[in-house]
Amino acid sequence: MRIDPFGLERWFAEHEHEADIMLAESGIRSLDADRFDLDPGKLGYVIPTNGDPEFRASVGDRYDRAADEVLFTCGTQEANFLTFLSLLGDERPVDGGAGNGNGAAAPPSGVGSGTHAVVVTPTYQALHAVPDAFGGVSRVELEPPEWELDPEAVADAARDDTAVIVVNNPNNPTGRYHDEAAMRAVYDVAVDRDAYLLCDEVYRLLAEDPQPPVASYGAHGISTTSLTKAYGLAGLRFGWIAGPEPVVERAWRWKDYTTISPSLFGQHVAKQALGRREDRILSENRELATDHRETVAEWVDDHDLDWLDPVGVNAFVTVPEGFADAEAFCRTVVEEASVVLAPGGLFGFPNRFRIGFGLPTDELEEGLDRVSRVIEAADGVDAAADRATTESGGDA
Repeated sequence: MRIDPFGLERWFAEHEHEADIMLAESGIRSLDADRFDLDPGKLGYVIPTNGDPEFRASVGDRYDRAADEVLFTCGTQEANFLTFLSLLGDERPVDGGAGNGNGAAAPPSGVGSGTHAVVVTPTYQALHAVPDAFGGVSRVELEPPEWELDPEAVADAARDDTAVIVVNNPNNPTGRYHDEAAMRAVYDVAVDRDAYLLCDEVYRLLAEDPQPPVASYGAHGISTTSLTKAYGLAGLRFGWIAGPEPVVERAWRWKDYTTISPSLFGQHVAKQALGRREDRILSENRELATDHRETVAEWVDDHDLDWLDPVGVNAFVTVPEGFADAEAFCRTVVEEASVVLAPGGLFGFPNRFRIGFGLPTDELEEGLDRVSRVIEAADGVDAAADRATTESGGDA
């Protein structure tokens, strides 16, 4: 098995430790730990290792799923990785089981019975690189400027050996929130192909009016998420898979070889974050996201750039004039302004960059001011070059 280097993480590793401001992170600013009870008791393993049964049942209720249809993981990254291992990493099929019993559709005939994935891109690299390491991947590209999901294109890309269709909604890096009708149409494609629809929903609860999660659609739906992006609790490394029991059971088997159990500390704080504190946390974070989106929208307009007004706290912005591409722009910004942005080439679009605006307000404003100075300096250089060219032509 071979997997490509994770371009975004390598970029961050190269720059974020030395830079003053991280303007590329796609999550909300981190909450202070003192908002929570931080004493979980003895620091042993979580027992059982798939997570506290009552807590899994509580999380499962959000998806119309039972406790055994939820597996707690170390963040969404592990949730996605274990799901891909379950669906693509073992050629021995397992009976699809009974699903969530809502009668929407019969479950897929087997887990691990296909080697092909359809992935809607651009997206977080792990969502196409991991399945590509196990089998074949067909990409369905979203097209600017609207980045609209096309269920017919997904259907055209799906094959008889397609095991999973993968969508990130809201989308990273564009901030596009695909509407429920389009998502349900893609779910129907999965049903027709006897496959699963896996949706990474880590930004879903930053929307003012969140759509139903894909795991609630029926037997072919799988949702992954965590407390990282919408809740501002990245350090907990606490996430989960919600979906059909055979997939979750297979994922648990694989988890025995990765992290064994979720973090006890993470589960302890997660119970609080998903309890009586949840409404206040999400309200604060949505308000911050809205305010910061307006700030960045004004900044984008001031520099005559283009974006799709995003849901969440990251967006995909066109590169300013005066730079060869996004990497040249982002390298100039980090070297001259000590601000990290993410080059769009890491997502397959070298003429755009990803900006994250979930950080604290003062850091956002300072970061935007610094990037503005880099853009304005480049404009000044271009203007001087134009004058020199004109003068040279006149002399001739």
